[in-house]
Amino acid sequence: MNRRLDRENPARVAVLHGAGYVGRELIALLVRHEGVRLTHVTSSTFAGQPVHAAHPGLRGTTQLTFSASIREAIGVDVLFVTAGHGQSAAAVGEARDAGYDGLIIDLSADFRYPDVASYETWIGAAHTRPDLLPGALYSLPEITGDLPSDARLIANPGCFATALAMALWPLSRTLLPGVPVAVTAVTGASGSGARPSPGTHFPDRDGNMRAYKVLAHQHAAEVAQLFPETFRFSFVPVSGPWTRGIWGTAQVDLRAVDPTARDEELQEGVSTWFRAAYGQAPLVRLYPGSLPDLLPVVGTPFADIGWLVRNGTLVVGFAIDNLLKGAASQAVQNMNLAFGWPSEAGLLPSYLPSNT
Repeated sequence: MNRRLDRENPARVAVLHGAGYVGRELIALLVRHEGVRLTHVTSSTFAGQPVHAAHPGLRGTTQLTFSASIREAIGVDVLFVTAGHGQSAAAVGEARDAGYDGLIIDLSADFRYPDVASYETWIGAAHTRPDLLPGALYSLPEITGDLPSDARLIANPGCFATALAMALWPLSRTLLPGVPVAVTAVTGASGSGARPSPGTHFPDRDGNMRAYKVLAHQHAAEVAQLFPETFRFSFVPVSGPWTRGIWGTAQVDLRAVDPTARDEELQEGVSTWFRAAYGQAPLVRLYPGSLPDLLPVVGTPFADIGWLVRNGTLVVGFAIDNLLKGAASQAVQNMNLAFGWPSEAGLLPSYLPSNT
């Protein structure tokens, strides 16, 4: 599906169910992307109203109004779907049934699992379009790499899944089989979507920390699909008292790898692992010898990853913006790869160098 990156002949794109938080971030990215032209945004709730009726911050950036029907958007080159689980698969199915055969990038969980049984186990609901599952490709660009030229349905990873996978991938390729890794990660309230719930209600969340789905989060199952069966990790997700961003750590005892190595040797070895994995990834920022903070990554498309070794224990710290690298900007990366464009197109100035 290679296509020239050309501002004079931009790809036409649409966002389905674009009235939520992720829809807002995706619209903002697409209206600035020189290789595309956003032609439609759908929302049944805001149909006929300007986009800024749902997203006041986008006033002045686009003149689009929300469309009511998916069928109005099927003449485009790319459909982004930002609906919730179940609703998203129905929207993809409606587009396919209407004759749309172009690229679809789905940001829900509906196409992240390889079969109906896995989906229903982790999401706890029946899949509304199981006939479409066989054609879906799970794509986390820095890990899964380039997309095939015939890609037509891309499953965008979840936010926790993205953060965990990027922190764990270099470890999964190097640790001895069976060495356990313990992960704890904290997410902001926007990860739960725009619709309020008891777990995201401000008086209950402000100043509070709450673990949930301990050792049973659906995003851990996504991550497990990427790694060898012998790689062991456990995951404790935590609800944090901020709006956006995921911050976490992964810990592993490296003495199980080499009981005689000094911390300095282990630190250098781990640095080699992460540089080999991400040294040429323009949207990954590496912090050898320290752990990244959360605030510097909020509002950016980067994944920040750092590490340090003390007394034989490795701690990997990671941070992403859950609405961007965990959703919208990663979807743009996937579109870029599907078209054969640099993955950072529309996300970074082209002159920024890669990591070293």
